[in-house]
Amino acid sequence: MSLIRVRAGVLGLALLTLSAGLTAGPATASAASTTGTVTVEEQRLDKAVPQEILRRSGFDTVAPEFGRALASARSYAAAERVVERDGSRLWRRAVDRAQGRGPAGGDLSRDDDRPLYWARLGMTREVRQWEPRFALPEARRAALLNTLEEYSRGQHAIRYPHDRSVKRTLVTGFDPFTLDRDVRISNPSGASALALDGTTIQTADGPARVETVVFPVRWDDFAEGTVERTLRPQLGRVDLFTTVSQGRTGRFDVERTNGAWRGGYPDNRNVSRTETVPVTDPASQPQWTTTTLPYAAIVAAGTGRFPVYDHTSVTEIPAGGTEAVVRADGPTPGSTARAGGGGDYLSNEIAYRATLLRDRLGLHDSLPGGHLHTPVLEFGAGNTDPATGTVTDPGFVQNRLDIIDQVRSVLRVAAEATGTD
Repeated sequence: MSLIRVRAGVLGLALLTLSAGLTAGPATASAASTTGTVTVEEQRLDKAVPQEILRRSGFDTVAPEFGRALASARSYAAAERVVERDGSRLWRRAVDRAQGRGPAGGDLSRDDDRPLYWARLGMTREVRQWEPRFALPEARRAALLNTLEEYSRGQHAIRYPHDRSVKRTLVTGFDPFTLDRDVRISNPSGASALALDGTTIQTADGPARVETVVFPVRWDDFAEGTVERTLRPQLGRVDLFTTVSQGRTGRFDVERTNGAWRGGYPDNRNVSRTETVPVTDPASQPQWTTTTLPYAAIVAAGTGRFPVYDHTSVTEIPAGGTEAVVRADGPTPGSTARAGGGGDYLSNEIAYRATLLRDRLGLHDSLPGGHLHTPVLEFGAGNTDPATGTVTDPGFVQNRLDIIDQVRSVLRVAAEATGTD
């Protein structure tokens, strides 16, 4: 996501996170919310652009086929099996398409992350509007929706080889966002996740296996622990992790510091939250967490088309102060966070949560991890008006491919800089 800061009248854009408690509560219903009435996200499905994206990728059949399978379920257990199976299939289909396996399904470029996003929303809408022949309490419908979210985001598909000479790398991405501004938007972090999932990067120290997941752009899902539930089982067994999101125009940033503050910019459901990042055990919650990625090596390496920066700026309320100020070189002792290097939106929050979880697991000194912001994914010249522009163009595709390739190169440099066990 683009870096999003709402402070001093300035709006930017950003996304990517990993949650921060040793434990997370039981799965809750943020993915489900209420039933019957579709969500704001799902309502966008009926626009012409999402329908074109689904049709031109062959993903337009996903939700109808899932709906028919769900309608055939004669028990809750059967419905669970359908949701797990079809959610997993959607993730695998999106990964396979991005990596050149199987039919393209249409003329939309294979590197496109948007078919996964819109097809998933079609599936969640099917669950929300489904009227089974058996009793289905709202809590159980909500559980089905959460299961669908998890399986279709790759959160149950993380598999590493047993060979410990292979470095284990975990990468996260985000859904498209700011869709009311431009419903055509793609997110290069999500596209990178699809392109890299299950792949092996050859480094000077040997192979590095990459596993990926994609997170929603929704405040409430993060508050309910989706990041922690996904990452906590993984951080103790990986050698490197990075959360990834779309950030600034024309540049990559390795974010040095993450802040415990939500700035309120609306999410994909047009929900706003302005508050301290909610985590377990708030009494021990720090205002700031820091990257342990090898940022100096990443910045110094020639990883691709875009420059890469060690980004150290934050916004804080100094100890004893009342007004927020920007600090170019990071926070001062005792200050209160108002924006990390990655802003005050969900990319900062995923970075804060992931690195806080790392620290609470006692892995600060042994596990390299942090946040990477990609450049903004821009449409080609002459295709910048959402009202008249096309859903894709050659420049748009090349920009996304270049970002994906550079994310891969950054991971290679990070893996080499952190050595092997």
